[in-house]
Amino acid sequence: MEHRQILAKNVRRRRKALRFSQEELAHRAGIDRTWVSTIETAKAGATIDVVSKLAAALGVTPSDLLEKDRE
Repeated sequence: MEHRQILAKNVRRRRKALRFSQEELAHRAGIDRTWVSTIETAKAGATIDVVSKLAAALGVTPSDLLEKDRE
């Protein structure tokens, strides 16, 4: 699995666990909602700055968002 797909899965999973809409996450992270959608569908990669903003908004570390499941 590519890093972009891992990031997409982890952002989406955490966002849903917190019951945030994409719009709410975008607002908390200070980015555009369409960017959240683009990241969650793995259509584009994110800079480390954006990963850091998303992690802070989701209450996790940037490395948590890039960690592959151990299932």
